[in-house]
Amino acid sequence: MDRQRAMKLLKETGALLEGHFLLSSGNHSSHYVQCALLLSFPSAAVEFMRDIANTVSKGDIDTIAAPAIGGIVVAYEVARLTGKRAIFLERDHGDMRLRRGFTIRKGERVHIVEDVITTGGSVLEIKDVIEQCGGLVSGFSSIINRSGDRFRVKEPFYFCVEMTLPVYPSDTCPLCKEGLPLVKPGSRTTKSR
Repeated sequence: MDRQRAMKLLKETGALLEGHFLLSSGNHSSHYVQCALLLSFPSAAVEFMRDIANTVSKGDIDTIAAPAIGGIVVAYEVARLTGKRAIFLERDHGDMRLRRGFTIRKGERVHIVEDVITTGGSVLEIKDVIEQCGGLVSGFSSIINRSGDRFRVKEPFYFCVEMTLPVYPSDTCPLCKEGLPLVKPGSRTTKSR
């Protein structure tokens, strides 16, 4: 996807936020991508999903999987556009699990999608579950890659747009020193340090 177009859509939908944010890693940042706001505008969001679907459709894939909550809409729309099955995994007592009757067959080829990949922790947990079931992970895709090279996998990784956003350890955060109010967006709990 063209970076200029991607950034325009993120800004128009209010998905690119500026302020002082507490990330699920416990770190702080002056920017946050709230993909739920992008996904609330289907006509804008579908441009990203088509981009991912065009890449996914080139592979031999049976199922599109995602973590709840952020990746559910992404998985659904990419699966719809490619004619594949969509599933999501969710946390149960802290661990990522298949629930709601979702299963993975031995040899099933699964592509994992996410809205934003920062460290890749959730999608790597999903990969483990899929492989424990005998499934094969064909690759990963995300709307936003803000991993800054922290997410490294042997499988192909496609993203619509890469963003290098500042991240600060909480004990050296310049935004804290300025006294800016700290906001915890998103649905994930913060890791304790």
